[in-house]
Amino acid sequence: MLLIFPPLAKAAEPPAGIVRLASFLNSCGVPSRLLDANLEGQLWLLEQPLTATDTWSRRVLKGRSGNLNALRSSATYRNPGRYRRVVSDLNRAIALALLDGRVAGGLADYQHSLLSPLRSADLIAAAQTPEQNSLFFYFSQRLPELLSGVTTVGFSLNYLSQALTTFAMIGYLRRHYPTVRIVLGGGLVTSWMQRPAWCNPFGDWVDHLISGPGEEPLRELLGGCLPPHQHITPDYTGLPLAEYFSPGLILPYSAASGCYWNRCTFCPERAEGNRYRHEPISHVISDLKCLSEQASPVLIHLLDNAISPTLLHALALDPPGIPWYGFARIDEQFADRSFCHALRRSGCVMLKLGLESGDQGVLDKMEKGIDLRLTSQVLKNLAETGIAAYCYLLFGTPGETLVEARRTLDFVVRHHQEIGFLNLAIFNMPLHGDDAVQLGNQPFYEGDLSLYTAFTHPGGWDRKQVRRFLESEFKRHPAIAVIVRNEPPFFSSNHAAFLSGTMS
Repeated sequence: MLLIFPPLAKAAEPPAGIVRLASFLNSCGVPSRLLDANLEGQLWLLEQPLTATDTWSRRVLKGRSGNLNALRSSATYRNPGRYRRVVSDLNRAIALALLDGRVAGGLADYQHSLLSPLRSADLIAAAQTPEQNSLFFYFSQRLPELLSGVTTVGFSLNYLSQALTTFAMIGYLRRHYPTVRIVLGGGLVTSWMQRPAWCNPFGDWVDHLISGPGEEPLRELLGGCLPPHQHITPDYTGLPLAEYFSPGLILPYSAASGCYWNRCTFCPERAEGNRYRHEPISHVISDLKCLSEQASPVLIHLLDNAISPTLLHALALDPPGIPWYGFARIDEQFADRSFCHALRRSGCVMLKLGLESGDQGVLDKMEKGIDLRLTSQVLKNLAETGIAAYCYLLFGTPGETLVEARRTLDFVVRHHQEIGFLNLAIFNMPLHGDDAVQLGNQPFYEGDLSLYTAFTHPGGWDRKQVRRFLESEFKRHPAIAVIVRNEPPFFSSNHAAFLSGTMS
């Protein structure tokens, strides 16, 4: 089986999903190989012979190789201004390679002016005319090199930015390799299949759609034997680990799927009914140490929606020996300064925190289970122990108005010296979330694959007003503006730890 991670998405680290699947299938006696077409496709775009008429574009194209080398050098991240220039120029170079009057994109995006990834008819149109995709000459040359003896090709489709190229690749395979079986899974596909009244529109193009974890469905489909009752450590050696767009290997690792809290009213995980599944802690600790020795990463990225308290304590007691970061819930364990010190000694350099709001009433309505007085202590402890705080804020939820949004502004200002990075988002109501029946009233995006619904805000705090507040008031506060400028362009949290000053 050939497992593919398609373009275009951030290429900062290897795709953990297809690595996990291939490792499992190989243990079942099903030979599997990997293709990170996202990484390879971006490298291919950066190598294309292009001409430019304006000075900036000529400079960008001339400096492609040097900028790519700079992005892979730790020295670049010690100079935030240089880092921003390097990333901006690389994004521009990829945008120039994609640009043909209909397509726009960059390091983490691919958009077509006529085709939308939210419409199944447009994805089918992409499959019918694969030669119109900007990466056609890449995948039409690359896929034949890998298909000898392959009977099944699986695509891991996780982001909207990957959808059009995924279906272009599927269309190419259907045309030139009609006997190859095509399987489509991944996070975006799972979300599609959890939509109310889902009906598969891709039957003529895809043989099997998989929702959720793909190990068992693929084993049954491919006829693999049950592996012996032993844990399977992911094997990343089938990927070009030295070529990712980071200063050394970032090793992604998933210790759990779903969320152990699973109560937040706005969360797609809850809306889609995704169950929490976790690996035994002993296996996780063993895997991290084994992978650190084998792959020599500079940073471990724990992919869990929220690292469990049990795993955090295990990491503090038995460190992996490599710096690490991931998502964590704000709870009482972080109020213990000695515990935060233990995490820092274990290698924790950054924690992503879903704060969402600086108003207690809003948090309570969201069922976040977060106390702002506790949060203040947690932020203080993390800052004192040298762990960067990457905070996520969500504006425009049904329980928020301008009054509560300004309380969030005040909270961030009070803690501006303790918050390293901010991710600001405007609320999208999941199509099948708790409040959609009462408040949802029309499509959010036009298309049969949209995952969200527009809604009438009970306080009249609509998206236009939220956006105006963020741009004209929140981001312009001097204390907050400094934090906003820290955000790594395009790569966001994937590169934040390298810019935080905590890696040294």
